[in-house]
Amino acid sequence: MNKENIVSIIEQKHQELFDWLANSSEENWEKGPDERWTTGQQILHLVNTGKMLNKALKYPKFILKYKFGTSNRPSRSYEDVAKRYQERLTENKERAKEFNKGLRKPLTKEKQELTDSLQVLSKKLQYKTSKFKDKHLDTLLLPHPLMGRMTLREIIMWSAYHTEHHLQILKNDYSS
Repeated sequence: MNKENIVSIIEQKHQELFDWLANSSEENWEKGPDERWTTGQQILHLVNTGKMLNKALKYPKFILKYKFGTSNRPSRSYEDVAKRYQERLTENKERAKEFNKGLRKPLTKEKQELTDSLQVLSKKLQYKTSKFKDKHLDTLLLPHPLMGRMTLREIIMWSAYHTEHHLQILKNDYSS
């Protein structure tokens, strides 16, 4: 997937989430299904991961190369990244649960602030993606807690899929 398509899919997936949020019940922000995250927790999780990725992409390229190495294979497609993420989630349910267990429940009064933060993080990611050279997107690596080291292109595409994944969870959890 080229940079323009990645930027477009980041925008699309976030806009779908924001549209869903605009039409969802306020009470779901703090109240979720049993043993599941609330809407607020889902958004907080996306904000937290967005902050981590944007922070990592600020580092100079030579530091990323030194710290995480370079790829010895071509970048995977969006579909392959999504499929691999689903496989890893299935294989590591307990590990994923443990990684995310301490996530606090944001209050309804934090909804606008968190939604605005997510929107800003999305725009920053789009901007940074468009500024990277293709060579760096396909050779520099970043670690992912479940997926291992991924090329920048892959982890940025994963970020778009991650938003899609959490929107689907919200739709499923609150469809009744």
